Amino acid sequence: MRPSAVRRFPLSAAHRGAAQAWVEFGERTPSKPRQASSVVLLKDSPSGLQTFMTYRPGGSPLGTFAFPGGTVEPADDDVTDWVGPSPVAWAKSLGTDDIGLAKRHVVAAIREMFEETGVLLAGPDASSLVEGISGQEWMRARESIATQESTFTAMLERYGLALRTDLLKPLSHWTSPDFAHRRFDVRYFASARPVNQEPSLLRSKGVWGRWASAADILAERSSSALGDEIGQPDSVGLEVEELVVPGVQIILEKIAAARGCIAYLNHKRPTYEYRPQLVVDADGQFSLEVQTAPVSEGGPCRER
Repeated sequence: MRPSAVRRFPLSAAHRGAAQAWVEFGERTPSKPRQASSVVLLKDSPSGLQTFMTYRPGGSPLGTFAFPGGTVEPADDDVTDWVGPSPVAWAKSLGTDDIGLAKRHVVAAIREMFEETGVLLAGPDASSLVEGISGQEWMRARESIATQESTFTAMLERYGLALRTDLLKPLSHWTSPDFAHRRFDVRYFASARPVNQEPSLLRSKGVWGRWASAADILAERSSSALGDEIGQPDSVGLEVEELVVPGVQIILEKIAAARGCIAYLNHKRPTYEYRPQLVVDADGQFSLEVQTAPVSEGGPCRER
């Protein structure tokens, strides 16, 4: 086991104002973070392990270029049709004593991925997955959940589906820095793309999204090519480090180092909690300091 290390990441322009105010007016009690879940959807490709990523507007705490995800909702408590590890087992995996919170994070992860990409980790029993969910009927279901006209629980009950929680793997736990105006307490999960499902953007809200090779993204991290491709006012001309939060960047690095989807998902890892801290150097420049997780020697994914 190699020891943990400290890394520094440049602070994006979108968050410098909040950091400046935090320093100028003195540290104070940070706002309470909102609970959120995010899913790293994966598939193998000739260019290496790929993940589905989307554009998120408005200075999202998850990043401008990020994995599907969003806020945990009270209605996530209502899901009862469940196969795979129990909420008790998930609480242990996530390193929390709050079984209800663990359940809500798992439900939110599957719900948000369905809403944003159309990929649904649910089936009629413990050994199958729903198929043929790319049509207009399913898009209407996603739109209805997004607008809160109906609930994810009601949709599952209507189609007789249970959550396949065995198809999710816990990855990491990130809390937004204290100075941020919008703070999230984020649980990251990973899942392989179901064979008969292909992600698509939500018709009313989706702006940009595609499968991306983690290695390719990192190889161009000093280029604005990705931001220019996204083509939004808060992405054009920006390098990758301005578009992603440190949590996303570290996950991308680990994906790029993996030997494939199965190896990455089967790798045993404790759920490490990251708490980035604001650092001001002698020149008044801001950065985020992150204590990274210890690394297992010789792991199947060569994680670093």
